Amino acid sequence: MKINYIFVMAAFFLSNIGNAQTIYEKDPESCTSIMVGKKATTDGSVITSHTCDSWYRTWVDMVPAQKYDKDTTMLIYDGRMHTEFVTDQTKVTVKGEIPQVRQTYTFMDTSYPCMNEKQLGIGETTITGKRELRNPNGMFMIEELQRVALQRCTTAREAILLMGELIKKYGYADSGECLTIADPNEVWHFEVFGEGKDKIGGVWAAVRIPDDHVGVSANIPRISTLNLKDKDNYMASENVFEVAKRLKLWDGKEPFKWWKAFGNKKAFSVREFFILDQLAPSLKLDYEAEEIPLTVKPEKQVAVTDVMALLRQTYEGTKWDITKNLKVAVKERGSEKVDTIISPKANPWMRPDEIKMLQGIQADAVTQVRNIAVPQCAYSTVIQLRSWLPDAVGGVVWFSLDNPGQSPRVPVFCGIKDFPELFKICGNHRYRDDAALWHYREANKLAAVKWGTFRKTMEKNIMHFEEKGQRELPFVEAQYKQILQEKGEDAAREFLTGYTSDFFGATILKWDEMARQYWIESRFGL
Repeated sequence: MKINYIFVMAAFFLSNIGNAQTIYEKDPESCTSIMVGKKATTDGSVITSHTCDSWYRTWVDMVPAQKYDKDTTMLIYDGRMHTEFVTDQTKVTVKGEIPQVRQTYTFMDTSYPCMNEKQLGIGETTITGKRELRNPNGMFMIEELQRVALQRCTTAREAILLMGELIKKYGYADSGECLTIADPNEVWHFEVFGEGKDKIGGVWAAVRIPDDHVGVSANIPRISTLNLKDKDNYMASENVFEVAKRLKLWDGKEPFKWWKAFGNKKAFSVREFFILDQLAPSLKLDYEAEEIPLTVKPEKQVAVTDVMALLRQTYEGTKWDITKNLKVAVKERGSEKVDTIISPKANPWMRPDEIKMLQGIQADAVTQVRNIAVPQCAYSTVIQLRSWLPDAVGGVVWFSLDNPGQSPRVPVFCGIKDFPELFKICGNHRYRDDAALWHYREANKLAAVKWGTFRKTMEKNIMHFEEKGQRELPFVEAQYKQILQEKGEDAAREFLTGYTSDFFGATILKWDEMARQYWIESRFGL
């Protein structure tokens, strides 16, 4: 019977996800990245992050370092973000080729490649920009720029300069994009656009996040003025002002603002405002202002778990909380006293038609705002980079599949050799129980149906694995160093691989167990 239920509910969930995707295709608000400088963190690490909030692939692979002969070429692709498994070439096209380097680095191949063996980490958000900037005839989509940079670079500055060279020589074909690029010493906010339909190339700028500051990118161009004389903190393509003038996006007279010239909205969204306001409330940022600072100095140092918590945010208890008016009347047991509570059926990810199903709700009772954590998320990363440790164990991707407000995070060290097979299959094409995604998604979707009741168990388990990861981190670091000294690098990396695999396995067992429990508790109806 359970198998029948799973297939029925899988079809239902896929249908719902498809509906949600149709909505979000019209909405550019599809990813969030938080950056933290090394003096702003509790432990001196540098942090970047990424929520991949759309219908992209969920398979992940560790691509090993390779050596190449002289005069070898490297193929540049389009379409890898929607493949179903590691070797799938369906609808993948070759855009061109570039000279290959003699030696590449191992990197973690997510839909938007995210970290390499040298503790170079990258987050991403799509910022769209003005339509007239895009030229699809360029060679590079953003994810391919990330792939090349991670295979060839060791620092954020090096990655930015390499991507700039590739864009100039071969052309940029994607819509506007932001990359949040970090190494163990610094983190940069990089934005890029095409330079018009008649020009193969691109225009880009990058701003260094001060060491004691935090920054956020959430699908809107955020860079403002460019002080290109300050080479330590600003970089840009040499054609920035020329492109803006040529396309009549800037008159050359008023002060140049990047976001105003190349963007098509205001300079920030609810997500940027909320996160920066949470971390620096005394600044009293004005939501009605034309722009807010690109970065702020947090009032207390930020832990990696604080970034995880921010990526789980649904604005609960604030004016943007969509559940605040979804209330029902209940009687206290043994009393005639009536209280009003938020309906157990209410959850922060409800669609408009679901909201209307709750009785007594006025048409204007709920204003929907895009949460930070969303159910259409494919995967998310919180990347922690630590200069005082060997690269293999110093770089950690705290990795999560599906809704970051419901799923656990697993420490993936940049020195691991491989992923479990479940994680090499995408679950976003169809229901398949051999894809890791569905082992989280089934429990997550069931929990959302009766969120007011089921969330307690789920949130307890999220925190269990978060605390486990933090508690065991010093042990893993010490074990790695000991094994490295006694048995060598290969054995030390095998240890990291086994630890990450076991951690993944424990989370899957727990989420499978929760799904079974939710089915039992829903046996008389959802």
